[in-house]
Amino acid sequence: MSLSIIDKEQLCELWTNIYNTDGKPDWSHIIPYYDEKIIFRDSIQTIHGIEEFKQMTERLVKRSKDLKMKIVNSVKEENIIFLEWEMNLSFGKYPNSTMFGSSRLTLNEAGKIIDQRDYYDLWGDIFDNIPKLAKRYRKFMKKKFG
Repeated sequence: MSLSIIDKEQLCELWTNIYNTDGKPDWSHIIPYYDEKIIFRDSIQTIHGIEEFKQMTERLVKRSKDLKMKIVNSVKEENIIFLEWEMNLSFGKYPNSTMFGSSRLTLNEAGKIIDQRDYYDLWGDIFDNIPKLAKRYRKFMKKKFG
């Protein structure tokens, strides 16, 4: 039996259940919805194939103390689904941080996720929650890029 994404509501339900569990995140229920040839990209890495994708999810589980995901908006047009999200996370001794981002998912003809591109400001969202770094980081970013 092949699993496929039917609509954005189904995807939002699957996506939210990855993170909003007791304790560690769990991708086991959504992995079957990814194509074997998945290409995943974010601000840190590019991953090719389901095995490398699974390894990435396992690394995230090991590093994270707590993860919660809230889907703010979702849009589906043809085979593309955009999700706007807020992720609350905690790594080790660092304070809880909220990251704001979005994901573009492309579905293949079988309804499986073949491409995922995540967009977020990793360091800005983390540094905003560290009092001595927040102002310096934002001042630097404004000076260099604003």
